Amino acid sequence: MPGIAVIIPTLNEVESIAQVIAEIPAIVTEIIIADSGSTDGTQAAALAAGARVLELHARGYGRACAAAVASANPDCDIIVFMDGDGADRADLLQELTAPIQRNEKDFVIAARVRHLRDRGAMSLHQIAAGHVLGFAIGAVTGTRYSDMCAFRAIRRDALQRLDLREMTYGWNIEMQIEAARHGLRILEVPLPYRCRIGGESKVAGSLRGSIRASWRIIATFRRVATSGKRAVSQA
Repeated sequence: MPGIAVIIPTLNEVESIAQVIAEIPAIVTEIIIADSGSTDGTQAAALAAGARVLELHARGYGRACAAAVASANPDCDIIVFMDGDGADRADLLQELTAPIQRNEKDFVIAARVRHLRDRGAMSLHQIAAGHVLGFAIGAVTGTRYSDMCAFRAIRRDALQRLDLREMTYGWNIEMQIEAARHGLRILEVPLPYRCRIGGESKVAGSLRGSIRASWRIIATFRRVATSGKRAVSQA
């Protein structure tokens, strides 16, 4: 069976990270916590729970993901990304990896559909943004997504071919656009989605965070979707 690396970018997730790691099934080869300077003990909690911690000296969601991918065990042919807040159902990880293991799909993303979502797990603007961006990607690439969920699995060699450059919250949307452009075999899998266990969302937890993340995502979409030039965002 292909090896599986789970990558979890973190910033102050001490209230949830141990539980998230504990839920990850034993089929996983390694768990990498890509930490962007937590000050609440997240790193120590992750180590105690059995994960490997990669400490970064600069922030950026995409930067954390890219650094963790580069450091992953060479035997890991499948890369899984998920959040560290406890909202993703880590125990259902095999729902994402199985189609890749069977060589049926290259890229599988969780879809946070309404009937499987906990009440209050997503804000109205998150739901609306997912629909709008899914429609926009469909208009550009012909592949329609229903969600922008961070919980996703991808074949490692396919991810490398995408040559992602975005170092901010736009990493996920760049991946989805480029996956469609490169003709990857894509599948969305409806999965339950919970309210976060603790702490504050870096995106939806404040107006400032929401605006900043939205701006980065929109800027990434415009750059990647409408131009052949893919400049690297450093913020």
